[in-house]
Amino acid sequence: MSVWLPSAPCTPAACIDPTGRAATVPRAVLRFVAVVALVLLAVVLLPVGRRIPAATVRRWSRTLVRAAGVRLDLTGAAPPAGGLLVVANHISWLDIALLAAVRPGRMLAKTEIRGWPVAGPLVAGAGTLFIDRDRLRALPQTVAVLAEAMRGGSAIGVFPEGSTWCGRAQGTFRRAAFQAAIDAGVPVQPVRLHYRIEGGTASTVPAFIGQDSLVASIWRVVSTRGLVAEVDVRPVIPPGIHPDRRALAHAAQSGRVGEPHWPHATLITQHPPRTRPALLKKAS
Repeated sequence: MSVWLPSAPCTPAACIDPTGRAATVPRAVLRFVAVVALVLLAVVLLPVGRRIPAATVRRWSRTLVRAAGVRLDLTGAAPPAGGLLVVANHISWLDIALLAAVRPGRMLAKTEIRGWPVAGPLVAGAGTLFIDRDRLRALPQTVAVLAEAMRGGSAIGVFPEGSTWCGRAQGTFRRAAFQAAIDAGVPVQPVRLHYRIEGGTASTVPAFIGQDSLVASIWRVVSTRGLVAEVDVRPVIPPGIHPDRRALAHAAQSGRVGEPHWPHATLITQHPPRTRPALLKKAS
């Protein structure tokens, strides 16, 4: 593994604290079965994934989150249509469904996934784009592929930190995907993800970090009562207002966009103002 690859210091033993009340075992088992069934359904449909209507993908994503026993709190302006780079901090396996609930699109994944038995070819056939994190020389080609996809009108979902974090801390947004947005002349849609327990307590239970197994992570989620996934769709960043990818990445992570919402954006949901507990450390 290359030394430049991003990695988080977060580990399950050090960072995941049990919060909230435990669900009953029968309820947790039902949730677990429902999540697995929905994931398997998605795997079966992957070969035709790009032909499935966006509204259907959104419904599946929200159904998956609800099946896991997690309430979705989605706020902000609806992302624009057309080519778009959607970027978010990365905490959990749930994050992919949360981004799809905002704007369905093609995901950027590590190239190792393409070599997985069965799942690899299916994911590739669904239009997933891949990045070889061990080969710096391949990065310009990856940027070119991303830019071409966005020029063609695709939304590309990226977690620029390059690794999952526990939620109390976060990594720095890597800049390659932002260069693709600049080259394609498309806007960037920042999304901030945050998990808490109903009542306001921040939670690291959904985190999928370190040597954690997917089964263990799913079980923690389905066996916890009152989990809430907050999805804050930040103001979109129009093309051309930042001089380079470094400034664009910083604006996307810090939330200081410098421009108002798109004039034709429609409101997804509106919730009464409330005080939210600090969870993520600001990048600046």
